[in-house]
Amino acid sequence: MAPWWAGCSKEAFSAGLDRLARALKSFSDAKNGKRKGRRVGFPRFKKRGKARDSFRYTTGVYGPAGDRRVKLPRIGRVRVHEPMGALTSRLADGRARLLGATVSRTARRWFVSFTVEVDREIPDTPSRRQRTGGAVGVDLGVKHLAVLSTGETIPNPRHLATSLRRLRTASRAYTRSKPGSVGRHKRAARLARIHARVAAQRRDGLHTLTTRLAKTHDVIVVEDLHVAGMARNRHLARAVSDTGMAEVRRQLVYKTSWYGSRLVVADRWYPSSRTCSGCGRRNPSLTLSDRTFTCPSCGLAVDRDVNAAVNLRDLVAASASETQNARGGDRKTALARQVPVKREPGTARAGQTGGAIPSRVAARQRLTHAS
Repeated sequence: MAPWWAGCSKEAFSAGLDRLARALKSFSDAKNGKRKGRRVGFPRFKKRGKARDSFRYTTGVYGPAGDRRVKLPRIGRVRVHEPMGALTSRLADGRARLLGATVSRTARRWFVSFTVEVDREIPDTPSRRQRTGGAVGVDLGVKHLAVLSTGETIPNPRHLATSLRRLRTASRAYTRSKPGSVGRHKRAARLARIHARVAAQRRDGLHTLTTRLAKTHDVIVVEDLHVAGMARNRHLARAVSDTGMAEVRRQLVYKTSWYGSRLVVADRWYPSSRTCSGCGRRNPSLTLSDRTFTCPSCGLAVDRDVNAAVNLRDLVAASASETQNARGGDRKTALARQVPVKREPGTARAGQTGGAIPSRVAARQRLTHAS
C-alpha cells in the first residue's frame, strides 16, 4: 500500500471511478444513438494540474461546522470565506438536506460547494410579488450586453477585452519559461488568476442583470440565439464568448421560477431586428452595419436594438391569439419543388424553441424518410 493512501478519503477514488463510469456510459449511448445531443467521444485521461482538479463527497461526515467553517472527511475543519449561517439554520430546521460536497481548485484557490435539496416556496402567479414592470423584451448583443424594450441599455463591460493585454503578457512569459521549472509554475498560476478574475467579473455582472429582470418583470422575452454558430465567426468569436449570452438565458430559466415570473423564448428565425415595431412592415435589406431602423412605410426611425426589444415584448401579446391564416409550408407542395419558408413567428416556454421547424427542413426530412 502506498504511504499516502491512509491520508486520502475513499471518496476521492470512488468519485473518480463514478465519473469514469458515467463517461463510458455516455460514450456508449451516444455511439448507439440512445443519447440526445451532440456525440460524446471516448473519455480522456485528465492529468492533475492540466484539468479542473476536483473530487466529490457523498458519504461520511461533511457539512457546515460553525459560522465560517466546514467539516470534510479526512481533512477536518476548514475555515471558509463565506458565512454558513443560512445553510446551518436550514439544515437544523429540516428545510434542507445535504446531497454531496464538491471540492475543487481554481487558480490555486480551493472551493467547496454543497449540493443541497431545499424546500423553496415558488410563487404560483406573478401577482404574489410586487413588481414595477410588466412584460419586457431583452435583445442581447455584442455592442451592448442587453437592450430592454423600456429603452434601458445595459453596457457591455468587455471584461476579457480589458484584460487582454495582461493575458498576452502572462501567456508569453509562460510560453518562454522552461518546462518543469519553478518559474513556469509561478507564471502558470499568474495566468490562471487573470482568467479566473475575468470569469468572476463576468459571472457577477450576469447574475446582477438576470436577478433584477426576474424580480421586476412579470414576463421576460428573449431570443433563441444560436451562440455556438455565432462563435464560429472568427471575427466575432471572442466578442460573443465574452458576453455570455447563453449564460443569461440559463440563469433566467431557473430564476424566473424562483421569483414567480415567466420566461418566453422567441423563435430563432423571428426577424425581430428587421420588423418595424410601429406598423409591422419588414425590411429584409437591413444589414448589421445599419444601427438605426428606418421604416419606409410609417417613417419610424429608432435604434435597431430597441426596435428588436419592442418586437420581442409585443410577441407575447401576439402569441396569445392564434393566427388562422399563418403563412408556412403546406403539405400539398411536391417534394421536388421549393417549399415556402415564410411563416408566422412563434414563442415557447423556457427550455423549448418557439415555432415550427422551417418548411424546407421538414420537406427534406420527409424526403429522407420516403427514400
